[in-house]
Amino acid sequence: MDNQSTSPARRVVVGVDGSDYSSKALQLAGAYSTDLHAGLDVVTCLSRHDFYFAAFPPTGDLSTELEEEARRGIEELLDRTFGTRRPADVHIRVHHGSATSALVEESRQALLLVVGRRGRGAMKNQIMGSVSAGCASHAYCPVLIVGDGADNTVPSPNPAEVASS
Repeated sequence: MDNQSTSPARRVVVGVDGSDYSSKALQLAGAYSTDLHAGLDVVTCLSRHDFYFAAFPPTGDLSTELEEEARRGIEELLDRTFGTRRPADVHIRVHHGSATSALVEESRQALLLVVGRRGRGAMKNQIMGSVSAGCASHAYCPVLIVGDGADNTVPSPNPAEVASS
């Protein structure tokens, strides 16, 4: 696995933060990337809050340690989500800063951006979180916002198949 994206517009981008919604978003993004024969870019973001610890901060380069930990967490999430059926062309991206800004920027070269409806933020009772709302408003490609009732079935892209069912 590397950090280089596939050819422009032949990738599906998914934002993950460890929440249940982002796990379901990863499942759907993987299914779409397989059906579309596109790469899958799994994106997470480290914000300023990730650098603050109440006590006993790790020694060494904190930014590097947090980035490595984020990559390990995504690898574990990929293993739990896909097992041996992991999509063929997966790339992990760790950004620093705003998740909305990073995902909108990633959407410039994507076929599809997939995000969970809500993440780990403080506003748990909102219908849609600020990251998903920001992505829906500003992304450069179609955005799929995944709620808790979603399954990992990709709708048929062929209108004739939809009409015949």
